[in-house]
Amino acid sequence: MTTPMVGLLVGMALGLAAALGGFGAFLLVAALGVVGFLVGRFLDGDLDLGELFSSRNRRR
Repeated sequence: MTTPMVGLLVGMALGLAAALGGFGAFLLVAALGVVGFLVGRFLDGDLDLGELFSSRNRRR
């Protein structure tokens, strides 16, 4: 199992533990799952935050 997948599972488990029930809980679990996935990708070295937050003018 890859690091991003572990991050996704951990984020979803934390979201489920934090809020059980309703559509709001579904959205919270989905959002925490995405955050966990992105953290996993970052820790795995597949995501470069500098590219995400850099200005378009500097890339040209």
